[in-house]
Amino acid sequence: MIIKTNPDEFQNYLVDASNYRGTAEAVYLPENEKEMVELVQSLNARKTRITVSGNGTGLTGARVPEGGVVISMEKMNKMIEFNAAGKYMRVQPGMLLKDVQDYVENKNMFYPPDPTERNCFIGATVAANSSGARSFQYGPTRNYVIGMRVVLPSGETISIERGTIFASGFTFSFQSDQATPYHFEIPRMTMPDLKNTAGYYCKPDMDLIDLFVGSEGTLGIITELTLKLLPLEEHLLSCIVFFENEEDAFCFIDEARFLSKAASRETCKISARGLEFFDYHALNLLRRDYPTIPEKCCAVWFEQELKNSDDETTELWLNLIRQHHADAEKAWSAIHEKDHKKIQDFRHAISWKVNDLITRRGLRKVGTDVAVPVESFHLFYQWMTNLVKRHNMPYVVYGHFGNCHIHLNMLPQDENALIMANKIYSEICREAVQRKGTVSAEHGIGKLKRDYLSIMYGEEIIRQMAGLKRIFDPNMILNIGNMFEEKYLRLADKNGS
Repeated sequence: MIIKTNPDEFQNYLVDASNYRGTAEAVYLPENEKEMVELVQSLNARKTRITVSGNGTGLTGARVPEGGVVISMEKMNKMIEFNAAGKYMRVQPGMLLKDVQDYVENKNMFYPPDPTERNCFIGATVAANSSGARSFQYGPTRNYVIGMRVVLPSGETISIERGTIFASGFTFSFQSDQATPYHFEIPRMTMPDLKNTAGYYCKPDMDLIDLFVGSEGTLGIITELTLKLLPLEEHLLSCIVFFENEEDAFCFIDEARFLSKAASRETCKISARGLEFFDYHALNLLRRDYPTIPEKCCAVWFEQELKNSDDETTELWLNLIRQHHADAEKAWSAIHEKDHKKIQDFRHAISWKVNDLITRRGLRKVGTDVAVPVESFHLFYQWMTNLVKRHNMPYVVYGHFGNCHIHLNMLPQDENALIMANKIYSEICREAVQRKGTVSAEHGIGKLKRDYLSIMYGEEIIRQMAGLKRIFDPNMILNIGNMFEEKYLRLADKNGS
């Protein structure tokens, strides 16, 4: 195991893509579960705080330490098993998502979760229940996690296989691998019925594995994952369509969303697996690198799997484009692999462009991750963009509009403008909650959104979440500060009440 104690050697572990920064005493790089268990047991005995580190691509400060030590997962990056017949793979958590996807696609299999940043660790995507573009059709990471091994804060382990341990109502009873009993209640909360990664996943009669998926590393450290795979569809239509006004773009998205959901009932051939929007400001930010973007427009990207060449489905999409007043001849489309790569690069470029701009200004990123029910979406979008305009705040909008999920990124010029941007962000989160939405659809809470989780669920539910964490982490050492403030842990008793 590598240990870094010289601060000059580990500054890159003290920051993430949001530009949030922290401090630590040392960084540990275990290479296997045995080393992890021995390390965690030692740190727990000394009550030394641990922050588990992914690859630094996150946007919520979750991997950024606030004192204590860092455990980096980068050396636990091995493929353990690939089983084509069983349609699953077993991996260590430090394997890059990109490497997972490339490996299985070379074997004619498919792993659907598709966060924008593919250089993230696969374990981090499970800890955050990441989603991305393809979640419109395939749902989030949770749907593809069928097994895991976890090192608990005590240093004990637990092996979980989907479909084997369920809650009875809101009560769990099970044992660790070392036969330590666990008996507790989960928070009795109502989660929004939409794309959501805010707080613990808690439902009556739920599977235990779903408690750990999306728990942001606060309940244990994942050391092994078993992931469900699907057959790879070889033919894919990917297209970027430019619209002269947002109303036409939104109507196109609305109809494509409706038809895609109808397609799941086998009534229509249009079935998008991704459906996303880029506003005029986002395209302006991209125009230097993509000079052929038309002037005065917004854009929609969609993607669909095709059975063979399927000219009929392609023609249906072309008709839909024309019906909503876009010029199909000016659309960027891809059927061959090299063209798909160009469109994929375009789609991902806006995210890193924003991150780079904010980092160069020495500020923290202020980008929304809110989602609302479809019936509220258009009015919410108008309200939100009018709000930032009233404050003369530069911004760009893009996001997974098929899921009614908006990334509005404010672009403050200095610290004073950053203060205003954070106030606007808070107001946006409150409005999303008022409309029965979520403050975090895919990025999680981390350290930067703790106040917004309280807005969403209220003080009592936060205390119950903190009580749940104390069940697994009585010494309060693991990823303290993620999801909720430490004060809630001190208020919560060890029974989670």
